[in-house]
Amino acid sequence: MTRRWPQEVEAELSELGDVVLNPDDQALTPTQLGQALADCDVLCATVTDQLTAGMFSAGVRTRLIANFGVGYNHIDVAAARSAGVRVTNTPGVLTEATAEIALSLLLASARRTSEGERHLRGGEWTGWRPTHMLSTQVTGKTLGIVGMGRIGTRLARMAYHGLGMRILYANRNPVAESVAVELQAQRLPLEQLLGEADFVSLHCPATAETRHLIDSRALSLMRPCAHLINTARGDVVDEQALVRCLSDGTIAGAGLDVFEHEPRLAEGLAALENVVLLPHMGSGTQETRVAMGRCALSNVRAFLTDQALPNEVTVCIAAGQKYPWREASMERSIQEKNHPGKENAIQRGGTEIDERRSDQRLADAPVVDEPDILLLRLHDADLHAV
Repeated sequence: MTRRWPQEVEAELSELGDVVLNPDDQALTPTQLGQALADCDVLCATVTDQLTAGMFSAGVRTRLIANFGVGYNHIDVAAARSAGVRVTNTPGVLTEATAEIALSLLLASARRTSEGERHLRGGEWTGWRPTHMLSTQVTGKTLGIVGMGRIGTRLARMAYHGLGMRILYANRNPVAESVAVELQAQRLPLEQLLGEADFVSLHCPATAETRHLIDSRALSLMRPCAHLINTARGDVVDEQALVRCLSDGTIAGAGLDVFEHEPRLAEGLAALENVVLLPHMGSGTQETRVAMGRCALSNVRAFLTDQALPNEVTVCIAAGQKYPWREASMERSIQEKNHPGKENAIQRGGTEIDERRSDQRLADAPVVDEPDILLLRLHDADLHAV
């Protein structure tokens, strides 16, 4: 076990065989991870373990990596499979907790609660006055969700039923009709969503396609009053671009629970008052972490008894394959924003890309918070798993 898990889960896991714990609970070095792969039949990994292709190039004893978490972008799954190592994850058990953190960040960013607490604790408050620390009301505003899987849908329900928010979403496929009707949710191309939403919440996986999905061009499409919320994966956002856009007023604020180079932050990010920062707390409730551990435990138990793995991750299409949808669609949107009377077509590399073709690329793009997308596919009974 590369990190400590909830005590009751560790106790249950120890009943299955000899368990090697990490008593210091510090992230293992690449050398230590390599040694674990050489020594252990099952490696219980977490997001802090960068299991790169090179670690699987030599012979490894490990035959199962039971990941504690949904995301697995820290594991080179293709290299693992080539070395005969199977990979599992823990979908479906952290939906509520992560959606709660997303809503918390949204409210905190809009209402400036973190800034207000710092103001109060710093002894700067001189008393109530009508124009002191004015903020943005959330009720009735427009929420744009990028990735309408389990977490995105749960957040949409909280926002729609609890705060009367209008729901927009960008997703590879439309949500079920019953969900769309319940939430009055409107599916839009990503660039249109960015231009209409007061709050944009990210719930997509980290893949080659979604890396820096929100970059300087995407941020420039957002409204000056808009707030960006990220509880997905840090490298979905270009953090340096975000620092610039928060500093110059391109957008009003942001709430982040994940970062591009955890635990390091982009230079200048921590100094900004208009961003709320949390240390990757999305699934961090006692109930959820125990449930995640037991989900991983079920994968280990199935492996040891030669049963079908409940949550196996397998390679579907080689990682790193590129699709042109984002660049073309973003370029068109920026030109239309700057030149509203111009025809909906652009010239890029000598090829004309018209509105319908570009929008179709965007509609088919992997902006979902479920791993069954173009690059990797999760074998699970419910392929809408987060």
